[in-house]
Amino acid sequence: MTDRGYRRPRPLSPLREHLRDTFWFAPTLGFVCVFALWLAASAVDEEIVALLQREEAYDELGSLVSFVQDAKTIVTTISSAMMTFIGVVFSISLVAVQMASGQLTPRVVRIFVRSRISKLTLTVFLATFLFSLLVLTSYESEADPRLVVSVPLLQSMLTLVLVGLSLLLFIVYVSATLRLMQVGPVVDKIARDSFRVLGRMPRGPGGPEGLGPETGRVVHEGRAGVLRDVNTARLVRAARRQDVVLRLIPRIGDFVVPGTPVVAVHGGAVPPRSRLRYTVSVGVERTLHQDLAFGLRQLSDIALRALSTSVNDPTTAVQCLDRSIQFLAAVVRLPLGTVHHRDRSGRVRLVQEGPGWEGLVDLAFEEIRWCVAGSPQVSRRLLAGLDDLLLLAPEERKQPLVRHRALLVQAVERTVPVAADREFALLPDRQGIG
Repeated sequence: MTDRGYRRPRPLSPLREHLRDTFWFAPTLGFVCVFALWLAASAVDEEIVALLQREEAYDELGSLVSFVQDAKTIVTTISSAMMTFIGVVFSISLVAVQMASGQLTPRVVRIFVRSRISKLTLTVFLATFLFSLLVLTSYESEADPRLVVSVPLLQSMLTLVLVGLSLLLFIVYVSATLRLMQVGPVVDKIARDSFRVLGRMPRGPGGPEGLGPETGRVVHEGRAGVLRDVNTARLVRAARRQDVVLRLIPRIGDFVVPGTPVVAVHGGAVPPRSRLRYTVSVGVERTLHQDLAFGLRQLSDIALRALSTSVNDPTTAVQCLDRSIQFLAAVVRLPLGTVHHRDRSGRVRLVQEGPGWEGLVDLAFEEIRWCVAGSPQVSRRLLAGLDDLLLLAPEERKQPLVRHRALLVQAVERTVPVAADREFALLPDRQGIG
């Protein structure tokens, strides 16, 4: 087996990806950071006041007191208006996301949830609101420079900086949200995420031969759901300590129910349950963290909705085919299928089934091919894509492409009665109708 391009799994990778799928972690971290910033700014302001009082610079201190009293009006306005601003902005954004999910696919919502700019904008907005409230607690009613304890000068300046940053992020956020409503940026984002998954995944041909007899199984005891990802680093470590080889039975993206086996053990006893804890993550829907096929699934869903009679948007289907063909062209010569994860000494400790070439081709083209008989733009683009992939594919991977091409031709010939229309629909064109 060849493990060219293999990367040892990173232990914190699943946790990082799960946090990216949440919308609470970034604002919570922002609250902690802004509270620490306020404490530091308060200490600096108190030190400035104490320094001026020690030097008896009461005129300068009185000017600062007058300045921050004027700034208090601005800070009060900011604190009262910020939550209203946040509510209006994100209400509009949720409407935009709802429209995008209705026009494209519900899976597009995950792009919004995982968007860094969305989380950064919400974090800065909420941080600005919280910081302004904290600054208001630092203002004193005492105006005598000799008796004042704290003059929130730096705090007021930082509030204005946060407001400026919020306005800048608002512009960027609106631009990013508007792009989410466009087909091109959405399918491009899906394609780029798929290529990132491809770059992270270890690859290697071969099956589970040579593992030895199966000596035990571990069943799933958690809730039912989709297998989102596995902590390969923890599984490899557990297999190395037990001196066995583990084999993941379901594939990433499979639906698992309690009581079904998830891990097979080869060559020894089953590792203790404590070592296998938190190694399998089950959720309500698939993610792109370790799921190589999920990007093609999303592109296919968008194309199928575009080809439905209620939408009838073949150009969108062509854009999805463009990205699907791009992805297949990138993996056409790569080793696919079974993945062997190794420990530090190079011994195979975890065997995991991944999608094969034929499965990826079927996922990209099968359902779309069933719907293209009445859309010459899509049939022409699909034929051109299949011809391009046939030029790139090695001999052993051409059969699925040839099969899909033949079935497409048969479907068009069967459903288009006019010979001239059939000839037009079966003419390969990379633009569909260019």
